[in-house]
Amino acid sequence: MALRYAGIEVEHREISLRNKPQSMLLVSPKGTVPVLCVDGLILEQSLDIMRWALAKSDPEAWGAVNEPIAQAWIEKNDGPFKTLLDQYKYPNRFPELVQEEVLAQAIELMLKPLESALQASRYLMGSKMSWVDVAIFPFIRQFSMVHPQRFAELPFPSIKKWLDHHLQSELFNAVMHPYPTWID
Repeated sequence: MALRYAGIEVEHREISLRNKPQSMLLVSPKGTVPVLCVDGLILEQSLDIMRWALAKSDPEAWGAVNEPIAQAWIEKNDGPFKTLLDQYKYPNRFPELVQEEVLAQAIELMLKPLESALQASRYLMGSKMSWVDVAIFPFIRQFSMVHPQRFAELPFPSIKKWLDHHLQSELFNAVMHPYPTWID
């Protein structure tokens, strides 16, 4: 989304993680996605790609945020919430965990603070969208898709409105379409 927002054209290669192409492994031996290769620069983290794109072009000032607050959101999201999301999405990998407890932890850690922030303003960092919204939105989208009916029953109207806004956005829909799997 950040690449599209910044007006940066890229050749998109959809990767099957079960059958990683050799060309990908040559530039990124760790074999994870995303990977952005530009003029000898290799970026292997979504946030690095976002920051790079916004440094090139930021027409609506997504980067103009309070960095300590932004970083706190990202650390919470990319650390403990990501762990809980994986536990919630893949209960078969964590048979020792009780799913309702995982859900309760995710609610306390991330959903309640998100709801509170989004009750105060339309976006996480204030009245306009920022890179923080775009960085966190995919994780909340994944979370909502694990058990859609259960998510619909949760008492978080501001999160649901924010999520729906992103899901319906021209930007999201411009990048979220199927690509053929890349084969070397």
